[in-house]
Amino acid sequence: MTFIKIYDKPLMTLPALIAAVDAGELDATLEALGSAGGAPVQRERIKALCATFAEKYGADREVGLFTVAGRSELSGNHTDHNLGRVIAASISLDVLALAAPRPDGVIRMWNEGFGEDTVEISAYTTPDESRFGTSAALIAGVCKGFQNHGYAVGGFDACTVSTVFKGSGLSSSAAFEDMVGTILSHLYNRGQVDEVTVAKISQYAENVFFGKPCGLMDQVACAVGGIVAIDFADPAAPVIEPLPFDMTAAGYHLCIVNTGGNHADLTDDYAAVPAEMKAVAAHLGQPVLRRVTAEQVIAAIPTLRKTVGDRAILRALHFLSENDRVADQKAALETAIAATDTACRDAALEAYFKGVSASGRSSFCYLQNVYTTKNVTEQGLSLALCLCETFFADGKGAFRVHGGGFAGTVQAYVPAQRVEAFTALMDGAFGKGATADLRIRPVGAARIA
Repeated sequence: MTFIKIYDKPLMTLPALIAAVDAGELDATLEALGSAGGAPVQRERIKALCATFAEKYGADREVGLFTVAGRSELSGNHTDHNLGRVIAASISLDVLALAAPRPDGVIRMWNEGFGEDTVEISAYTTPDESRFGTSAALIAGVCKGFQNHGYAVGGFDACTVSTVFKGSGLSSSAAFEDMVGTILSHLYNRGQVDEVTVAKISQYAENVFFGKPCGLMDQVACAVGGIVAIDFADPAAPVIEPLPFDMTAAGYHLCIVNTGGNHADLTDDYAAVPAEMKAVAAHLGQPVLRRVTAEQVIAAIPTLRKTVGDRAILRALHFLSENDRVADQKAALETAIAATDTACRDAALEAYFKGVSASGRSSFCYLQNVYTTKNVTEQGLSLALCLCETFFADGKGAFRVHGGGFAGTVQAYVPAQRVEAFTALMDGAFGKGATADLRIRPVGAARIA
């Protein structure tokens, strides 16, 4: 197999990149990305990554520098996989990578904290169940997805470092998949594979090669950037609408609390959610819940209790109410964006926050994704939500389970003047550094040139 490098912009040697960083030539770009710490912190990350790349793969290589944001699901808990609606945002935590092309069709990726994966593209073209759940499977799956779409692929050496903590509900796996696709786009396809296509290919890799059923929200939110509303009614052409609302300017910080749980052994819990929802839909003659109504589900309850069980019914009803709630929250944000005075904006934001709280209650009570029944003694999310309920008793702000659930994180919108107190409460319970004070990042996946 022959691999032809087709760059969108010239690559740089490591010494030239370091010199550009030291001279401040990337500062404006780094600030515009909105990554945590701004240009000063990102300069040091890049220089440390350059040193790692030189050690692992050689100091004389020409490299590209890439970033992919983590994501926060703002609304729509477990709706995407049944073709529902979501609101999501890229955040100021990211995966940063240096990549250099190689001519032999081999991909080597060294990931800080996880070691190196090596994939020979031409030898790993079909799913291998023995490699399900591995990052090598994601790399191979993205390569195959590129080929399925008629795009070029090729080998490269890459080093990555991430502030998107694993098992946090911030989509570290989606960011990694999008990173592989972003590198392939820029090294071999002139950077012309758009972010939504990269996201779709990444979902394919996770579903087919990694062995984890998932929707498309995570990959889209990591790749596209900013706050976006996504409607998956047509999975081949999801409707993606930007919602350029500045939560920080409105006086609220988006805080994510990492309760210390890990998603690694919870694949069965995640898989059961879409499977049970689709079982209810199938009973009603449809492939997904987006194509049924709450009235149809309620009318079928006597039979459904015998065929799919009560939990599946509860999860289906959660989906149907959550899908409508997303539409209401989208409308509230649009009103806030268009508001010409503070009072109107704040009223719209209060309506949005009511949706956040309602989503959290529905997720806990009906979706039932706050803890796993495999280990009922470990309920970090439940504890964090309980503490949030006390903290937000005055009704200022909102909170909910974040992401896929079962372990990981909760999300809170905290008034700026109370962030310090909120952090002290949560870090006191879950350890120093458990609370991340985030910003919504306007850029998702990109090459930093």
